[in-house]
Amino acid sequence: MLLTTTVLMNVDYEVLGVVIGNKVRAVHLGKDIMAFLKNLVGGEVKEYSELLKKARQAAMDEMVEEAKKLEANGIMGIQFASSQVASGMAEIIAYGTAIKI
Repeated sequence: MLLTTTVLMNVDYEVLGVVIGNKVRAVHLGKDIMAFLKNLVGGEVKEYSELLKKARQAAMDEMVEEAKKLEANGIMGIQFASSQVASGMAEIIAYGTAIKI
């Protein structure tokens, strides 16, 4: 169970700890050049959208694996953070609280 909420009403659960997933992804030079050209004319930059989508999913998958190591059956309070590490390179962090219901 993956939840963004930080409160579970009328449910007993055990907090197992914070779990984190972290991924850094980069687009290759050709896609970076295409993204630059699209930036000149405006509109969605699909190269970067796809990059962030894949990095977000990979970070979430890593966070879930960390929770499984703690024998959790849920993660609550899930949040994401992102940063640009370098041009065409993004870091996504997914974190939350592992719980056992």
